[in-house]
Amino acid sequence: MTKVTHEFDLYGKHYTLESGELAKQATGACLVSCGDATVIVTTVVSKERKDYDFFPLTVDFIEKMYAVGRIPGGYLKRESRPSEKATLTARLIDRPLRPSFPEGFRNEVQVVATPLVADQVNSVDTICVMGASAALTVGGVPFEGPLACVRIGRDIATGEFIVNPTYEERDHSDLDLELAGSATFISMLEAGANEISEEDMLSAMAFGQEAIAAFCEEQKKFFAKFEEANGAIEVREYILDEPIPEVHERVFAHFDQMSAALKDANKAARVAKVEELKEAIRAEFTPEEQLEWARPITVELKSLEKHAMRLMVVETGERVDGRVADEVRPLMIKANYLPRVHGSGLFQRGQTQVLSICTLGMLNEWQRLDTIEPVDGKRYLHHYNFPPYCTGETGRMGAPKRRELGHGALAERALLPVIPSEDEFPYAIRVVSEVMESNGSSSMASTCGSTLALMDAGVPLVRPVSGVAMGLIQEEGKTVVLTDIQGVEDFLGDMDFKVCGTTKGITAMQMDNKATGLTPEILRKALMQAHEGRMFILDAMLEAIPQPREETKESAPKIISLTIPTDKIREVIGSGGKVIRGIQDDTGATIDIQEDGTVFIAGVAEAATDAADRIKAIVKVPEPGEEYTGRVVGIQPFGAFVELLPGKDGLLHISRMAKGRVEKVEDVLSVGDEVKVRVLEVDEKGKVSLDRIDKPEAPAAAGVEREPRPNRRTRRPGDGGERRPRRRHENN
Repeated sequence: MTKVTHEFDLYGKHYTLESGELAKQATGACLVSCGDATVIVTTVVSKERKDYDFFPLTVDFIEKMYAVGRIPGGYLKRESRPSEKATLTARLIDRPLRPSFPEGFRNEVQVVATPLVADQVNSVDTICVMGASAALTVGGVPFEGPLACVRIGRDIATGEFIVNPTYEERDHSDLDLELAGSATFISMLEAGANEISEEDMLSAMAFGQEAIAAFCEEQKKFFAKFEEANGAIEVREYILDEPIPEVHERVFAHFDQMSAALKDANKAARVAKVEELKEAIRAEFTPEEQLEWARPITVELKSLEKHAMRLMVVETGERVDGRVADEVRPLMIKANYLPRVHGSGLFQRGQTQVLSICTLGMLNEWQRLDTIEPVDGKRYLHHYNFPPYCTGETGRMGAPKRRELGHGALAERALLPVIPSEDEFPYAIRVVSEVMESNGSSSMASTCGSTLALMDAGVPLVRPVSGVAMGLIQEEGKTVVLTDIQGVEDFLGDMDFKVCGTTKGITAMQMDNKATGLTPEILRKALMQAHEGRMFILDAMLEAIPQPREETKESAPKIISLTIPTDKIREVIGSGGKVIRGIQDDTGATIDIQEDGTVFIAGVAEAATDAADRIKAIVKVPEPGEEYTGRVVGIQPFGAFVELLPGKDGLLHISRMAKGRVEKVEDVLSVGDEVKVRVLEVDEKGKVSLDRIDKPEAPAAAGVEREPRPNRRTRRPGDGGERRPRRRHENN
């Protein structure tokens, strides 16, 4: 195979596609780059067809720390489990690829994206889709390509859209929109936004579709070069699972029965009816037929359920639970659901129920990230858990799966634009959403529940956020957009479109689309219908808790921030940390000191206040005129040292201890005595001179006037005459 390289410039950035030199034993491979950011994407298709009733596609994104010039941490010093970002990137690649394969494709496909260089300027995630598309094409794999993915930003200053913005450009953007698909339709999108309007979001999506088409066109040029160097690309033939007419006819003869079984608002009852009907239909086949047609029968039973549900919606306008297209399921909303936790909220919509719990902590409890991206960490975290009991099933409990990470990331992204800054609210914030019941839209329920929990915790959100999941049914030339889809409408429908936002605009979106006929008009209708749905939900949420609580709860840590001079940090910490440990042990507070002198103090009840007072006392410099009640900590012949503040002493001179003359300091003061003093002077070296307030009379014995000492230069009368004059030295 001859190496082929195609370089091109689009939207102000330089790209490269290359194949024929690396990973030649894979079905297909492509080296793709943007700037210096480089990823090798490989794809392998199994030779044998799997006996599955689903498409076995696996996508892995393997972060390598050498790509950014770092050695992995830990004892083993090698990469282990993928980071959350790596998992989300794998999902980003998977979602546009999966619906592009032919119906009935059952050969196992594995796509592996390995970043070789992360230049810390350009992101590597979006170009992986283009790399996967190119690898599949040169490998002769049948799919609806070429495909591409772009990230769309918007410059805050100019309002101009940016394609695949650099990390620096993303810092000055109020939009982070990722779209993937072909030259003619969008199959996947992810978005985070700073309260963008629906009209602006539609404009960004239209611009993104144009950019995707441009990248697909460049891939075609690359494939032409590849064929010129290596001959025509032959699309391989794979055996597809195709319907057996006899099985189809016998199963679809029960269409009316399936339509009747689907009409039940209760998920468990509906599922039971549908499964009972499926088993009855399966029993109509002989044991020999069931053995021979096991997979076709299963596929046709799924198809029957799908077709019956979809036809019901487009013909009658009625959904399986009796709702009309734009109706939201019944709501139950409760804030402050749990005692003692820092904040909690229960959100239920139909048979989807999520309990969100908020925990506040010190800023030094932020999550540190060790990835190939130039991101150190984050202070706001959202975690989403989907245990098997929430769908009435048994299952293995363990590390969160890709779906859980994706849903948690969506809810986190939805709320991030309204989280207050560190200066306004100096806490690390973690919200955990526990899905108690699930019948669709659990990620949107976790977004709403998290808003409740944050407001209950006293987090001063810029504005509350709500979310709703939209669906789409396109059947027999008719199109219906559904509000607040449930599980069966998600699984058997054409689109899962989640929209989150405030009264001002959109903060996050996510879409997976199976329909190729998703026009701008349909998208507009879906967004506007979603706006109505999420405003309806938000009004209900605000009835439960109209605004964030003015103060955090007693169970939450109280965080005080103050600034001390950088040259005083050593005094607060003390030798070997003795001083700061003592303050923490005595008060029970937690103290975090930054290099710039910013001090964060956290503690329950009065612990933070007590610790703050002690730190202020350490760094305070007494000023002339201030009065203190201090303790005598040292005595010298010339005066007493009085502790004004912890670690800060002043000198009370013997002449200022009492009214009258004091012979000895011990006649007036002893170590340990408390004395009221006033600051007289603080010199440039920081030495403090004190004066005693309410001076007592000097002791009587000390009041006897002493005989003055003789002048060393004079003689007393009668001591032997006058002083001899000094002799001058003369030169002889």
